[in-house]
Amino acid sequence: MPRTARTAPASDAETGRAGDARVAFPEIDGRRSTTATCRAIVADAARAADPELSSTAERCENWRKGYAPLLRELTALAAEEPRALAIARAGIDSMRTRLVLEGDGGAAPLAGSLDRDASEPQLGTGEIAGTGAPATRLEVPYRGRTLHDGALVEQLERWVTAGAVEPSFAEAVELVSENPGWLSLPGRTVAVIGAGSEIGPLGPLCAWGADVLAVDLPDERVWARVRETAQRGSGTVRMPLAADGTPGLDVVADPAATRAWLARELGESTPVLGMYGYADGGAHVLLSGAFDAIAAGISSRRADAAIAFLATPTDSYVVPARAVARARAAYRARRLRRVAQAPLKLASGGRLYRPAYENGAGEASVADALIEQQGPNYAIAKRLQRWQGLLAAADGRQVSFNVAPATLTRSVTKNKVLAAAYAGARHFGIEIFEPATTRTLMAALLVHDLHRRAAEQPQGEGLFSDGAAHGGLWTAAYEPRSALGLAAVAGLPSILFSRHGAASGPGAPESATREERA
Repeated sequence: MPRTARTAPASDAETGRAGDARVAFPEIDGRRSTTATCRAIVADAARAADPELSSTAERCENWRKGYAPLLRELTALAAEEPRALAIARAGIDSMRTRLVLEGDGGAAPLAGSLDRDASEPQLGTGEIAGTGAPATRLEVPYRGRTLHDGALVEQLERWVTAGAVEPSFAEAVELVSENPGWLSLPGRTVAVIGAGSEIGPLGPLCAWGADVLAVDLPDERVWARVRETAQRGSGTVRMPLAADGTPGLDVVADPAATRAWLARELGESTPVLGMYGYADGGAHVLLSGAFDAIAAGISSRRADAAIAFLATPTDSYVVPARAVARARAAYRARRLRRVAQAPLKLASGGRLYRPAYENGAGEASVADALIEQQGPNYAIAKRLQRWQGLLAAADGRQVSFNVAPATLTRSVTKNKVLAAAYAGARHFGIEIFEPATTRTLMAALLVHDLHRRAAEQPQGEGLFSDGAAHGGLWTAAYEPRSALGLAAVAGLPSILFSRHGAASGPGAPESATREERA
């Protein structure tokens, strides 16, 4: 597969997957319970700011139903930066203590275990050089057009006017457009964990001429797409190779190998460690834990290492006052729709058409878009990443952590309920983006953040609200959960009667890490 390959000296035993220490949930009373571990992590995090909330989490018996309001309250507590950092530190410490690194020698807490692991395989390296011409400007695909320069600025202004993105998002993308020399990230090497992610930055970075280290599971479908993307671009992509030349690496099963390979391949360039992978269920929590251990190990030796994530729009965030004001104005402006909606709202006991930010001005302005159907493991995995980002920013590291808009990825289109809800979202002021648009815009934000001066980097919850592209979830009139079912009903006809409806999805194979849920 690789155009060229460099293979470090290694025996078959050194490059084997079996027997390597992997990240795992601990055994509790003879069982590996994701619920018990995740609930304990949330309780430990809450204890740093509100012991009563911590007790509520510990007593939560129906975790699948109870996790969402707990995370919403935890988010409200984080509105003040000192408490946000205390919560993040307690949560990450809990995760590092509770998750284990498990191998032939038994299990030990994840904290520090990677440093003690002595069986780091020496993986080989494959390399693909792009054949395309370097990009000379930022181009964003959008609804069949390619936007650049003035047309891109006009669309950014339309998104701001529509309430789909924060003004700081438009400013950041426009600044990158004005500085095309930034796009190739000269002097930096970007490690993309989850290279096959549908909205990850691999494609744009390759097109822009960046130096990329690609890590994903050893799945030939994923690596066929990576090869095609790399060859079409103008940069260089390197990937880990097993002894038999198979590309790919399981980050959860081989965290020590992953860290050793990344540290070697980063060389003297400025490292950017990007987490874009996804896994089903509790494996996503383990993936977040593995990335934390890998990033912490590399960062401890590299003061210049930056860290990057994508934040899901379907979570709870402390948002700017202007977003709250816009949402409340939209709710007041319903007029005739208010009359039409009244019977359904009454029949549902107020669960439908609930106004956004209805808890009043006395509380923190929390946009509560966390959807229970996504499941607690996904929510906890993303919260762990948020805590990692907050602590890294507080330590003075460059952090890129941007809220991506709801996007019609393959994982969404395969779920008919979500596909229908996305199709009907426009009736509630929400724009759903195509993957090509999202990944280009998010990659542009990454470039912006890596060129931002340390003094300009937001801290606390501002790390997520700054530059957010929420698609209108923060500015819509209704609390998202109260409108999800209604949006699905509104969007169902377009799914049922469209030959190329969203429910069928594109024919491309799914990433081995799955695409990031947006």
